[in-house]
Amino acid sequence: MNQSILNIWKKVGEKGQSIWSIDWVLFCAALLLSLAGLVTMNSFLSGSEGGSNYFFSRQIIWLTAAICLFFIASAIDWRFLRRTRVIVTLFAISSGLLVFLFMSGQVIRGAQSWFDLGGFSFQPSDPVKLVLILLLAKYFSRRHVEIAHVRHIIISGTYALLLFLLVLVQPDFGSAIILFGVWFGMILVSGISKKHLLVVILIGALAFGFLWTFIFQPYQKQRILTFIHPLTDIRGAGYNAYQSTIAVGSGQVFGKGIGHGTQSKLQFLPEYETDFIFAAFAEEWGFVGVLIVLILFGIVIWRVLAAALLGSSNFESFFGLGLAILFMVHIIIHVGMNIGLLPVTGTTVPFMSYGGSHLLTEFLGLGILMGMRKYSRIAHREDVDGL
Repeated sequence: MNQSILNIWKKVGEKGQSIWSIDWVLFCAALLLSLAGLVTMNSFLSGSEGGSNYFFSRQIIWLTAAICLFFIASAIDWRFLRRTRVIVTLFAISSGLLVFLFMSGQVIRGAQSWFDLGGFSFQPSDPVKLVLILLLAKYFSRRHVEIAHVRHIIISGTYALLLFLLVLVQPDFGSAIILFGVWFGMILVSGISKKHLLVVILIGALAFGFLWTFIFQPYQKQRILTFIHPLTDIRGAGYNAYQSTIAVGSGQVFGKGIGHGTQSKLQFLPEYETDFIFAAFAEEWGFVGVLIVLILFGIVIWRVLAAALLGSSNFESFFGLGLAILFMVHIIIHVGMNIGLLPVTGTTVPFMSYGGSHLLTEFLGLGILMGMRKYSRIAHREDVDGL
């Protein structure tokens, strides 16, 4: 009798293991980053939205939905994504949504990047990033033997270029740069000949040099220079970057304390809940808080890469690598923008910034990775979990 109960319990345990294979370290790190963003949003008033905790209240709803989506995605067997027909369909739908934006998209801050769905807005460029990762993972996983050929740079670049241009003309330069960064990062890890890649980069640099010397007018050159070095025009195009660097620097070692960030509270720092939430957080929490956040980001990327190493095929491994690259590109651009080292492009930072589209996309990406983890290389799991 006892043996029968043990056998039943063992089967239940094996069933649970086959359904759930979640990296709780990864999940907790992502959740803590989301909570850090919530704390920052709850510190300041949102007068223009008619409520003192507007962003905070809305973000709680988005975070709850994102966590539910994470667990649902973690329970799904994603091997059907290996099918070419599925990937092509996702790519076609993504391209169609971006084209449809020109007909019915909502214009916010000069960019036609959102669909107005009544109570909330949806930005399709966020899930499109996941689609690009899946597309490139499928493409590179099928051509790992002949990957060094230059045509694979051109073909994969053409796929990425289509999405890049559709996002760029919205205009959403920040998301377009993210898409380019994902493609370039996955090119670097795919095994493509670095000599061929260098030739492509040199051709692009020569083309830009030709345009700069013979085509661009003086006012166009000045716009580009101001974009690259916004702090040279702190009363104009560089105002946001200047206020952001002040906020980061004023936090010093331990910060001003929760709710005492003057740059954000007095509204000198615009878009503190999205594009400049890192600066708002740094002002309140200081260097110590920033260090903790960067460690949490490091943990997320580390665990994503660890899951990628367990991929049962090249497709799963490339997806994990692409997801890690997506997070890294977002973090580098957002932090660089907030401390004045990179141009202001209007990009969010993963998990912390306000917004449902990017938060759902990020937790969905992690959920897909956890779903893939169920049928990963079990023989190597102990080695990777011990990293």
